[in-house]
Amino acid sequence: MKNKENFFNHIRSGNMEGIADLLATDPKLLEINDQRGSTPLLLAAYYGHEGLVRFLLEKGAQVDAKDGSGSTALMGVCFKGYLGIAEQLINAGANVNQKNAMGATCLIYAVTFNRQDMAELLLKNGAEVAIKDAKGKTALDHAKDQGMESLIKLLETY
Repeated sequence: MKNKENFFNHIRSGNMEGIADLLATDPKLLEINDQRGSTPLLLAAYYGHEGLVRFLLEKGAQVDAKDGSGSTALMGVCFKGYLGIAEQLINAGANVNQKNAMGATCLIYAVTFNRQDMAELLLKNGAEVAIKDAKGKTALDHAKDQGMESLIKLLETY
């Protein structure tokens, strides 16, 4: 479908005008998935398009929609480090404790990729330190494995 391909190209490049035009003619584009199962919101977040994320949320994008591996937009920004987008997604009701197919949570991603500011944001918004991934490891376990002293201290306070 040409509209679908164009729509995802506009999402990746952050072309708000092209996205708005296509959504005006076909609002269901907001709910489609690409070949990897990614939603428009997930891709906009992954590519760091803060204004586009806001626009898609205002249009009704599902904040906790999952891609083919069960990951959400919030998970993607947790390892990319896009704090402003993470705040938007959380304010829109994103589940900070959602697990993907590997059992990883947003907090586990933030810790694994040494994103202290992201971990703090998640913890302030109810992220649970005790959740284990598919390998039986918590965010604290990951921080200890990598010798991340400041994250270890932070996680041990929760």
